[in-house]
Amino acid sequence: MQWNGRKLVPYFLITPYFLLYALFSLFPIVYSLVLSFTSWDGISAKTFVGLKNYIRIFTDDPLFYKSIFNTLLIVVVTIPVEIVLGLALAVFLKDFFSRSRTTFQLINFFPYITTPVAIGIIFQIMFDWKTGTVNILLEKIGVDSVNWLGTSTPARIVVMIIVGWVGYGYKMVLFLSGLSTIPEELYESAKIDGAKWINSFYYITLPMLKPIMLFVVITSIINGFKLFDEPQLLFQSASQPIGGPDHAAMTVVMRYYEVAFKDFQFGYGSAIAYSLFIIISIFSFLTLKIMNRGEET
Repeated sequence: MQWNGRKLVPYFLITPYFLLYALFSLFPIVYSLVLSFTSWDGISAKTFVGLKNYIRIFTDDPLFYKSIFNTLLIVVVTIPVEIVLGLALAVFLKDFFSRSRTTFQLINFFPYITTPVAIGIIFQIMFDWKTGTVNILLEKIGVDSVNWLGTSTPARIVVMIIVGWVGYGYKMVLFLSGLSTIPEELYESAKIDGAKWINSFYYITLPMLKPIMLFVVITSIINGFKLFDEPQLLFQSASQPIGGPDHAAMTVVMRYYEVAFKDFQFGYGSAIAYSLFIIISIFSFLTLKIMNRGEET
């Protein structure tokens, strides 16, 4: 009996975790899936509508398509910039600033750990049409002020700047961790053989960083499609529609937020959430196939 009791102790200790996971993660996932096939405003009785919510998303919701376009545009523009800048800084700090690397690493990582509320307020002040720092500097060099937060294209540009500024430091840290796993003997052997720095980077660094590169790209795509905080806080003024002027910066998650928590269409909002899950899965799968194409036998 004592032996059997001791054998059950580990299961007893991990039971609270599984109970909490089932209550706060698994149940909401399953419940929202069921909810996506209903029409419900949160008060009246649920009405089963089958696939009508999903059909409406792809046939009768122009704002959903606009949010998909905006999200894809932000992802396509910012991810390459973040990766290139993060990798360049990581290599630069490792090869040329090894002694003071920690300080520079912390400085570049600060934007990522700054709260979104503070970032939204800072960029609202910087890009204000009349008193913003950016327009003041433009006027100093003879360029007319731009209504950054009041017109569609500049609004998208500001969101892209915020996303890129916040994300590149995180990529830099990931690449630095990947660089630390590459044996120095490889670089020393290449140097003895007469290889230049650029050759070592191309033939040693990049191939050895492929696993971390794959992780960075996949997580960047997922986080890009989940974008919400920065544009929501940037255009939270009562005079602005959700997503900024002409919904130019409305992301898919913002569309979900508007439908579910402003219009109280919880069934339709759940359908949007699961549609986003499908879209992220497709893009992640295609990225894996493309990046692993050379390794297939």
